[in-house]
Parts: sequence; C-alpha cells; structure tokens
Amino acid sequence: MKVLTVGGAMIDTIAVIANERIERMSMRNADTDFLLLEEGRKVEAEEVSTHCGGGAVNTAVCLARLGHDVAALIKLGQDARAETILSHLAEEGVSTRYAVRDRRAPTGASVLVSAHDRNAAIFTFRGANTLLEPGDLKRDAFAVQLVYISNLSNQSADCFPEIVTKSKAEGALVATNPGVRQLSARQGDFLAHIDKLDILAVNKVEAGVLIPYLVGKFGEHGPQLPSDVNAPLPELALRGFTGGGFDMSFIAFFRAMHELGPRYILVSDGKHGAFLATPGQIVHWPAVPVKVMGTAGAGDAAASTLSAFIADGASAEEALLAAVVNSSSVVEHIDTQTGLLKREGLLQRMQEARKFISCRTWSL
Repeated sequence: MKVLTVGGAMIDTIAVIANERIERMSMRNADTDFLLLEEGRKVEAEEVSTHCGGGAVNTAVCLARLGHDVAALIKLGQDARAETILSHLAEEGVSTRYAVRDRRAPTGASVLVSAHDRNAAIFTFRGANTLLEPGDLKRDAFAVQLVYISNLSNQSADCFPEIVTKSKAEGALVATNPGVRQLSARQGDFLAHIDKLDILAVNKVEAGVLIPYLVGKFGEHGPQLPSDVNAPLPELALRGFTGGGFDMSFIAFFRAMHELGPRYILVSDGKHGAFLATPGQIVHWPAVPVKVMGTAGAGDAAASTLSAFIADGASAEEALLAAVVNSSSVVEHIDTQTGLLKREGLLQRMQEARKFISCRTWSL
C-alpha cells in the first residue's frame, strides 16, 4: 500500500532524570502533575540522548516497518538537524522526495525531561514545521491509498483544507491526528472539512477541545452506557468528556462525531487503553501491561497503526488491538521509534496480548 504522511519532523533530545533528583507535584482535584526544576542548579541525568521524531516522521517509520511504501511530506531547515532526519528516513526505507528545505527557519527540535512515571515534560521549538505552504503540496504526492496527516500548527495548519481536498480528489483514505493548537486556533477550518475524514484520532484532552462546539450543536450531557456490576465501565466511558465548562456523555460524544462525518473515531486514554467508534459500535481494548520508559510517540504509533490496518480491511477490533499493542511497545523505550514493531512482530505480540487483555464492545 502506498502511503503519504504529512506534518512535523523534529530532533528530540531526551534527558532521563532519577526520581530523587527532581521533584514532582500532583494536583489533588485534577489529573495534572508537574516536574519542578530548581533555578540555577545543575541536575545530574541518568542519560541524555538524541533521536529523530515529529508526527510525520514517527508515523512514516511506523508504517514503513509495517511493510508499506511510505513517503513523508515535511518541512525542514537548511541545517544539520535536517540532514540527520533525511538520513534516518532513508535508513528506514521512507521516501524523502516530498521533503522541502526552507532557509527561513531551522529544523524543529524538542527537549524531553523524563522522571517519575516517565510521562515526559516536553519543550518544543517548531521551527520550519510551521512553514508548510500550498506550493509544497505537489499533486502527485497524494496519489496514494492512505494519507496520514499528523499535527499541524501555525501556517502549516492553514494547509489542512487543501491537504484533505487533494487527498480525496485522488481517492485516498484520509486519517488525521490533530493537536490541541489545531483544534482550537484553527477549529473552523478543521470542522469545515471533517466530513471528508475517514479516520480521526484524538486523545481525551484533544477531544475535550471539541466539546463546546459539539454541545452548541447537539446539546449537553446525553445518554449513559448501561452499568454492569460484573464488568465495571472504564473510567472515561463512565465519566464522559469535559471541555470549556461543558460535559458530554461518552455515547453522546461519539454519536455527535459520527454526525459530523468521520467513519472511524479513535480516542486514546493512555494507561487505560483506547476506544474506537464505528457507526454501529464502540470497541475498547485496555492497555497492555508493560514497564513504561517514556510515553512520547505512543499516540502516533496507535493512530498510524490503526489507520494502516483499517486501510488493509481489518475489523475494528483487530485494528484497535494492533494500535494498542504497537503503542505499548513504543512506551517500553524512552524515544518515539525504537519500539515500533515490524508486521510479523506485531502480529505475534497481538496474539500474546489476547492472553492478558480482552475486548469490550457497546452498541452505538
């Protein structure tokens, strides 16, 4: 299958700090933790390493390892970071013929500080990633079976409508994993083209950004899933979604999203697994129990793996299991790509995972 990934390319510098060398503060009434760095103090690290990352690069590598013919449409600077990314993609078998170099800004970079539960704090410099423009969107790039659009920001997010339009004109399946910035600052453009999306992947925080719009269009709250004393509902399924001071039930959210257009809606929920809604049902797989070394890149792995399996004709249950298993492999490593599995290894781990976790479904 020919695939195009569009979006960010970064160089990630990851610092792993021992728990006792950095303080963590947890909020009592919110799902929020803070890593506290002391001003003017040098903190000893267990490891500092550099890796290639960014949404389009992570997903391109993921899809290439699954055996697909992948090209990445990315914006890079004229610098050594760009050369590192291009060399890495070539090693992974990803075509860089649509990679664009730009003198106006350096290649993007991130610094990740990882401690305690390894859910890293990330400092991001987007650089050239924000400079994608219509002239970079060559028509022949979209003559593929699957176009995967990762998080876009600033000027690059303004290209989202044209990316979607060109993809559909070529008959491609369109999947996207937008970030909070795109869903908030460019929400109008995103919603104007949501009916052309085949697969929409968000985490529960990103889903929350859409709640005020959905409530205004479809109403607040909504029906609840039936309770089962023998099988308690996952927390998100029980609590529903919250955003902008509004609440929407779990069922109401997915029904509303299907009304807007996407056929497949993936909502990832970290250590609690992930949900996939089709027009007829919601599927849930819990996370695979693993030792977590870093959470960055798990969302990219889940969304791109799911998209590949859906494009290949897999069932919702099978596609979501593949997504959960591949993302669980990613979090066993500090970087975003080392854990990405090749197809044979993924299928084997999916078979093993069925011994420890089980799928649940609800009618929608």
